[in-house]
Amino acid sequence: MTLRHLLPVLSMAALFACQSSTSQSSMAPEKASASAPAASGWKPLFDGKTTTGWHTYGKTGVGKAWKVDDGALHLDASNKKDWQTSDGGDIVTEGSYGNFHLKLDWKIAANGNSGIILFVQEDPAKYKYTWHTGPEIQVLDNNGHPDAKIHKHRAGDLYDLIASSPETVKPAGQWNQVEIISNKGQLEVIQNGQKVLTATLWDDNWKQMIAGSKFAKMGGFGAFQSGKIALQDHGDNVWYRNIMIREL
Repeated sequence: MTLRHLLPVLSMAALFACQSSTSQSSMAPEKASASAPAASGWKPLFDGKTTTGWHTYGKTGVGKAWKVDDGALHLDASNKKDWQTSDGGDIVTEGSYGNFHLKLDWKIAANGNSGIILFVQEDPAKYKYTWHTGPEIQVLDNNGHPDAKIHKHRAGDLYDLIASSPETVKPAGQWNQVEIISNKGQLEVIQNGQKVLTATLWDDNWKQMIAGSKFAKMGGFGAFQSGKIALQDHGDNVWYRNIMIREL
C-alpha cells in the first residue's frame, strides 16, 4: 500500500481512538459521584440496621419501643402511656451540633404527632424534656391530628414560633424528605424539595418570638447555639430513615 493510500486509514484510526477516549472520560464523573457524599463531609446518623449512635434522653440506651423496621427507626406506639410510649421517650444523638446540614426522611401514622428537635441540652436534672431547650420542626398528620388546627403547629412549622409556607407535606403513611440547615444563626427548612421556612436565631426578634410563645417561661429554651438532635416520642407511630448530617 502506498503512503498516499495509507494516510486516510491512519486518520480514521486516530479519529476512533479519540472518540473512545472521550467516551471513557465522560463516564468518570458518574463513577466519582458515588463517593461524593463521603467526600463532601456527609456522615450517617443512622446505619439502617441498629440504634447505634442514639440513646433515650437522660439514659444510656434506647427504649425498646424504638425499633429498626425495614431500614427505618420506628417508634412502636402500641403501648402508649399518657402522651408518650411506655419504654420509649425522645431519643438523641451522641454528638452535639451547631452549624450543620441535616437530611432525613420521615413518615407519620394517621392522626400522628412527632418532631425533630434541635440544639438539645441533655441535662434532665435541669431540663426534664428535650423540648425544654430545643426548638422543634413539627412532624404531623395535617389531615388528622388536632394540632393541625393550631397556627404554627402544622408539619414543617418551627413549632409555636414560625409557620411554614408553602405546605408541601404528604399524607399520613407517605415519606417526606426534610433538610434542616443551621449556619451562623440562620435556619432554613426544605421539605419535599421546597424551601418552607427561614429564621434568624438568637437575635432580639428571636427572643421576642419566644417571649410570645408557650416556651416563654422555660429558661434556656432556644438559647443554645449547639446541642444534640432529638427525635420525639409523642405517643404515635412514626418512622425516620436516611438520617445524615454534614457539619458546616
